[in-house]
Parts: sequence; structure tokens; C-alpha cells
Amino acid sequence: MDDVKILERLYDCFNARDIDGVLVALTDDVAWANGMDGGHVHGREAVRDYWTRQWAVVSPRVDPVGFQRRADGAIVAKVRQTVRDLQGNPLEGQTHGLKDKTVGHVFHLRGGKVARFDIEGA
Repeated sequence: MDDVKILERLYDCFNARDIDGVLVALTDDVAWANGMDGGHVHGREAVRDYWTRQWAVVSPRVDPVGFQRRADGAIVAKVRQTVRDLQGNPLEGQTHGLKDKTVGHVFHLRGGKVARFDIEGA
């Protein structure tokens, strides 16, 4: 499976709240950007904990609109993220950094799995 197909499947699983479907595409030592609090979480179980915590307070959806490979081998996914409250309403007065916008998701893959994820334009 090529790298873009791997990432498209990752977004499909994320939007379906299929945590295990995403985690299988990550390296054991993955460094994953924490869009809510800043910094990174490290390892698959830390990603699981981060998303479980996120999904308890908001309902995000992330749709890729394009992919580009950089000279360093990283793949940048231009994505439109939509974040709603748990009832599906637009967010108001939230203190975390999650909001509706278009950003770049930067993926570094190793052995066909995501080893590092960063957010640009957050």
C-alpha cells in the first residue's frame, strides 16, 4: 500500500472513531502532535489516551483535501478540520486550541507506518 493510501485510511479510521484502526498504522514509538495542549504524546497508548480524552469533550472531523511529498520524504496532508461539541453544535467559548480551520498535517513514515506527526498552521 502506498503512503498516501495509508494516510487516507488513517483519516477514515479517525473520523469513524476506530482508534485501533489508526494505531495499527503507527510505530510503537510514534511522536504525535497534541493539538489540544501543545507538544507531542509518545507511543501508541499515549495516542489512544489523547484521542479518548479529546473525544470526551469535542467531536472533531478531519478531511484531507490534498497530499504533497516534501524533499525530506515527509508527506504533508492539507486538511479541513471541523470541531463540534458532543451534540454536533459549533464550539463557543472553548479553552483548548481546537477549532474549524484548514491546516497542514505533516507525516514522517518509517517502514510503512507513521513515526512522527506534526501540525502546521495551527
